[in-house]
Amino acid sequence: MPEKLKLERRDFIQKSTLGILGLFAMGGIAISPHLNAQEFRLRPPGAQEEKDFLSLCIKCGQCAQVCPYHSIELADITKGHGVGTPYIDPMQRACYLCTAVPCVLACPTNALDHNTEKPEDVHMGIAVFKFSNKCIGISTEEVTRKDIDRIYTHPHTNKLEKDVLKRLEEYEDEQCTICADLCPYPNSAQAIEMIEDKANNGKRPKINSSCVGCGVCAELCPTAAIEIESRLTYEDYYIRGKRNKKIL
Repeated sequence: MPEKLKLERRDFIQKSTLGILGLFAMGGIAISPHLNAQEFRLRPPGAQEEKDFLSLCIKCGQCAQVCPYHSIELADITKGHGVGTPYIDPMQRACYLCTAVPCVLACPTNALDHNTEKPEDVHMGIAVFKFSNKCIGISTEEVTRKDIDRIYTHPHTNKLEKDVLKRLEEYEDEQCTICADLCPYPNSAQAIEMIEDKANNGKRPKINSSCVGCGVCAELCPTAAIEIESRLTYEDYYIRGKRNKKIL
């Protein structure tokens, strides 16, 4: 190949490569605000304030490895800000407030505050009974096998996870009080309880001040009538009315 042609070919490749890299860079600039604008995720028990958590977390994944319920996931690029950091999606698998809080014990950097030693120390968020029109407890409909089968789509590989399914099966053909009955908080009525709904002759869940936002009620609700507001306290949502989620 003539030397002049070689030089032209090399120049073309270099310019093309720079152009492609420039497009990727521009794309990253365009996308990054959207990634950084993601709403707060539900973090594992003991998570420090979000900025401190992101600076302390070394993305080692130890918390996820020791979680006996496989509740903790690690964020990928599609989750926006904080790639590699642990979070919990309560609609897939909530936190079951393990007595020894093993995820905190496994954290090497205090991103999960080591002073979180028991379920009562956890403050992940707050449950919100958001869709009362969906609640079959209010409507007095009985829990069907189909309602329970929704939970079977989640992984269940060990005894603890299978025990959750066994407890759910006890509600088949019964009035639904699952959210309150299966709440893992010690003395669960302090976190969530069923109260009479006289207008409909049924029962509805009432969120109480000890709720820590573990997400079990949201995960196990047959109709997804409950959601979790992460990083908010009972006072934030129910007393001060701070209903808008915080933004990163």
